Amino acid sequence: MDPSPSDEAFADNRHSWDERVPVHVASAFYDVEGWLAEGRGPRAEEARVLGPVTGLDLVHLQCHFGLDTLAWARAGARVTGVDFSVPALDHARALAARAGLGDRARFVCANVYDAPQALGHETFDVVYVSLGALCWLPSIDRWAAVAAALVRPGGRLFVHDAHPLSDALADSELVVASSYFEEPEAVVDDTVETYTDGTFAPGAEHRTHTWNHGLGEIVTAVIRHGLRVEHLEEHDFTSFARFPWLVHDAEQHWSIPAGRPRVPLSFTLLATRPGPLPPH
Repeated sequence: MDPSPSDEAFADNRHSWDERVPVHVASAFYDVEGWLAEGRGPRAEEARVLGPVTGLDLVHLQCHFGLDTLAWARAGARVTGVDFSVPALDHARALAARAGLGDRARFVCANVYDAPQALGHETFDVVYVSLGALCWLPSIDRWAAVAAALVRPGGRLFVHDAHPLSDALADSELVVASSYFEEPEAVVDDTVETYTDGTFAPGAEHRTHTWNHGLGEIVTAVIRHGLRVEHLEEHDFTSFARFPWLVHDAEQHWSIPAGRPRVPLSFTLLATRPGPLPPH
């Protein structure tokens, strides 16, 4: 069978993410040493919605090198991280060991669309998706089918991601620069920059392919695959400098400065699968 366009796109994206790993691990943005020293847990806005997770089984899709995954392990969950980058998962396992969390953290290498098979069709109390995940996937409906398949009865899907409107806006001003809705064609980018501080190695190739998904498309896909939306909130902040003119506030958010129109930069979504949780 001939490879589909997404096969080539995923190969390019995997190469780019492999190259990002050492840059991100060493960055001030992720501050791995500070995270280890201070014992930081989940983001406040996420913990507020999900509540206590002690004793729960949580899977983190597109987990990168596991910092957010392990934050939930620190909060008491048994965590599984899934990512397609082998170097990222190598760092995640090393980080789990350094943090003393290796006994309740595991990491599985798989494309997110293959996660149910890679995990042996296991289900979880919490399926967690964190910032910068959905834009790397060509089909939001296919993603929702995967996420829903991993949620056990009584379990929850929690998503905290960049708002699709912010991904449609130009970097310099609040003007629409690309489609708000999911399109068959990816946005192809050959930039040598990443969202953290630090730079790639000179001469390295970093072609990436991304797709936007409107908020209505995301919510409808989640509902279509059997989950019930309980919470949807749009936020005028995000966790990285999406635009150069955002300001870093005391809550470690990047927010819109006074005098500019407020637009959504991120969103949180919580959905449940009806039914009681099985005993642990």
